[in-house]
Amino acid sequence: MYKTASSLIEKCQRLRERGFTLGEIVKTTELPKTTIYGYIRNIPLSLKTKQKVTLATTKRINEFNIKYRKGKCIPGRVVLKPKNWNDDLIFLVAHFMFDGEINTHSCIYNNRNESLINRVKFSMEKVFNLRPITWLNKHTGVHRISYHYVELADYIKRRSQELKTYIKTASLKEKGIFLKAFFDDEGSVHFEKRLVRGYQHNLDILRLVRKLLLDFSIENKIDEKYNEIVIGRKENIVKFRDEINFSKRIYINPERKNSIWKKKLEKREILERVINSYQK
Repeated sequence: MYKTASSLIEKCQRLRERGFTLGEIVKTTELPKTTIYGYIRNIPLSLKTKQKVTLATTKRINEFNIKYRKGKCIPGRVVLKPKNWNDDLIFLVAHFMFDGEINTHSCIYNNRNESLINRVKFSMEKVFNLRPITWLNKHTGVHRISYHYVELADYIKRRSQELKTYIKTASLKEKGIFLKAFFDDEGSVHFEKRLVRGYQHNLDILRLVRKLLLDFSIENKIDEKYNEIVIGRKENIVKFRDEINFSKRIYINPERKNSIWKKKLEKREILERVINSYQK
């Protein structure tokens, strides 16, 4: 023990001047951290010591990540992980596959249509009990919601691969949910050519969509040049409307340079106009 308060203060200050961190002085003197801090707060650490502290902190974080966070959230942020497929889970995984991003730490969904953003938010809270970070690009009108959970990202990534196989033999209702998510995110209606189209850079996804449409007896073809699925002829477009269709309040972008409408219209309304354009 130190005999006087002054010798105690001097001891702490000498240790600090020698480059000891606050934690190291606590271990050496066995005194409370708050007491020591009052004695040394005006004595800054040297640049060398600061670098040592930074390296030690980085090392601890990396070791923690390797040991605990590979595919997991930090303690206290447990994510629910449904084992079985259901309508909401198919809806969510499909949208993250099409207009979303699944990386090592996050699941992100982007869309211009606020109704779709709200539906994804609602389903995420329902299935996973999670709320997103939201952002709006005021220049483009695109909404973004993001979920920064390592364990969720790992789960959604795995389930997105499983869904590609599962959906092939799923019920027609589940196939319809998957297809509606695809066309809501990636689909469009070409009024002049009377076509329904769905863009996707992944050819395997287009082949899967083609197969699922055929399960509804909707003839279609893949245009590899433009990376899209194409549905033409009245009977196929009518079947698409009756069996799949676009969701309500999914609007075209009226500001696109090649838009013939120049106003806000629902995709399903344009689809109806295409069908009505055929002679009775």
